[in-house]
Amino acid sequence: MSSKLEVLTPQNSQLIFIDQQPQMAFGVQSIDRQVLKNNVVGLARSAKAFKIPTTITTVETDTFSGHTFPELLAVFPETPILERTSMNSWDDLKVREALAAKAADGRKKIVVSGLWTEVCNLTFALSCLADTDYEIYMVADASGGTSVDAHKYAMDRMVQVGIVPVTWQQVLLEWQRDWARRETYNDVMAIVQEFGGAYGMGVDYAYTMVHKASKRSEHGPVLAPKPAA
Repeated sequence: MSSKLEVLTPQNSQLIFIDQQPQMAFGVQSIDRQVLKNNVVGLARSAKAFKIPTTITTVETDTFSGHTFPELLAVFPETPILERTSMNSWDDLKVREALAAKAADGRKKIVVSGLWTEVCNLTFALSCLADTDYEIYMVADASGGTSVDAHKYAMDRMVQVGIVPVTWQQVLLEWQRDWARRETYNDVMAIVQEFGGAYGMGVDYAYTMVHKASKRSEHGPVLAPKPAA
């Protein structure tokens, strides 16, 4: 049986963020950049909720790319930043060692979010696959390219060699899998409400209007209508 038939679980997964830095984001044209950051932080919060070991790597921070998104670093304040010079993260021994340490515990499914899709994500994924028996799950909506075509054709090229395209909410819900898993249920709902767009709005509506739960925020009094005429 192909191991790709196995769903992602908190036990078989690890996560790497590649170059989620402002100068890299400035060049992204394949996705709205605020949506990109939302999705990156939503993915990070998901990993935190499920205790997924996470690697953060950066390139030329001080000379070109700038510091990793603070919203991402805030999720993992104790995680070291693995600085590189190569566009290909696989060229840096620190990155290989970090991934290998986690893979030794059976976490050979590597979830990837990075900038840019056609360079840093692509070269890392191809090189990693060529040298190991890891599997790569590329988070398409938490990554970005310099054009729609650049992102699309890089994703196509990766799919051709067996890399699995996913979205960040897909990853979150595979990790949860069963709503009876109450130990992570509330965290998942909170992530969805904050980062999940229409899905999160629907959860808010169902909680407050159907189940009569308290609203998530406090506010002043609601004033009754007062017709002007």
